[in-house]
Amino acid sequence: MTARALLAAVSAALVDERRQLSLDELRSLSQVPDEAVPALAAVAHEVRLAWCGPSVEVEGILSVRTGGCPEDCGFCSQSARFDSPVLATAFLDPASVVAAARETAALGASEFCIVLAVRGPDERTMGRLEELVPMVKRETGLEVAVSAGILDGAQAARLAAVGTHRYNHNLETARSFFPEVVSTHSWQERFDTCRLVRDAGMQLCCGVLLGMGETDEQRIELLGQIRDVDPAEVPVNFLNPRPGTPLGGRRPVEPLEAIRWIALFRLALPSVILRYAGGREVTLRDLQAMGMTAGINALIVGNYLTTLGRPPADDLAMLADLRMPVAALSKVL
Repeated sequence: MTARALLAAVSAALVDERRQLSLDELRSLSQVPDEAVPALAAVAHEVRLAWCGPSVEVEGILSVRTGGCPEDCGFCSQSARFDSPVLATAFLDPASVVAAARETAALGASEFCIVLAVRGPDERTMGRLEELVPMVKRETGLEVAVSAGILDGAQAARLAAVGTHRYNHNLETARSFFPEVVSTHSWQERFDTCRLVRDAGMQLCCGVLLGMGETDEQRIELLGQIRDVDPAEVPVNFLNPRPGTPLGGRRPVEPLEAIRWIALFRLALPSVILRYAGGREVTLRDLQAMGMTAGINALIVGNYLTTLGRPPADDLAMLADLRMPVAALSKVL
């Protein structure tokens, strides 16, 4: 089948029949020639509009406890095991967290994510989160998300009880590749936490990190595994190699390859909130607007956890130019 015929069949399947693509169909799409990637992106944008509409959700994130993490995730400059310039810092005070959330709200965002560099929350951390989540929501009106590592069932229930809207816990990469980048915890522990989040009644935010050395076939595997945890939101991160980490010498993903995989994630997951996340600036460079027309319908604005993003005004101007209104989103059921 030619690329043109394949894309026409995919459009019919997702827009007209509203059926999920098989992994074999996604595998075929991953192999279309580079010159067909803009057409692939156009189909993904059509699917995004048909399933999710034109609106874009804006989110800000804040690292409230940075560095000193005991885990050895090879992509992360916050690991205490690597000779990274990122130093461990104390837990931010509540006033600073609320002030950052207010700045996020002023941009028109609807979501604010509190992030901690930990394997999982201890009892002291749980107490602080149970204080912060309702405080931020009360003071700013924002929905509050949390990313605090591996949870048990009781912890998930407690975070849900204080009003946590979404819990972020990334699978990052395919099960078959995970041992190549992390040894201090298992892929299964991440998968189990994702299930506990949904069982507790929170929305699941489960992201990926592309460009760590995984194969295209492992990316297809990952798409199937993301489907298995059924997230409301999928942040798409691209490796931004960090000095001092085991993956610090890798080259970033090429821009057109990034567009190809943004489109494939939309085509594989037509109903999710697909969010631009870390690494997009160094990976896509001048093609960031093209990513917005390849299936993306949400973005993190401002800075990331340990790297700088571009000015929020630039992202808001991009959305205005594309006639994409900012609004709160939920997964299409």
